[in-house]
Amino acid sequence: QVQLVESGGGLVQAGNSLRLSCAASGRTFSNYAMGWFRQAPGKEREFVAGINRSGTTTSYADSVKGRFTISRDNAKNTVYLQMNSLKPEDTAVYYCAARPDIFSSGTFRNYDYWGQGTQVTVSS
Repeated sequence: QVQLVESGGGLVQAGNSLRLSCAASGRTFSNYAMGWFRQAPGKEREFVAGINRSGTTTSYADSVKGRFTISRDNAKNTVYLQMNSLKPEDTAVYYCAARPDIFSSGTFRNYDYWGQGTQVTVSS
């Protein structure tokens, strides 16, 4: 069992930045690839970014490429999502997720563990 707790969400103006954190506990964090997903009201949960177990390989949705950066610190059991140049369309609940595999996945069904989510609201 892996427990995930997100933090760092909030209300920001367009163009500003936020950094989300996801703290993991329970199992060996470095055994899990990690992903960030988001869900806006009335929309399906969508992939934002993923990172492999060692932190050497990352992937991003086209909508955030060049603006968001995913990283992890296995010594701190934490994965981060640095979000720059935020847009109103980035408004959503952001979730981190873990899967017991080498590489991340862009499909939410491939993840076994989820956090409770943190709200990000970007005003225009």
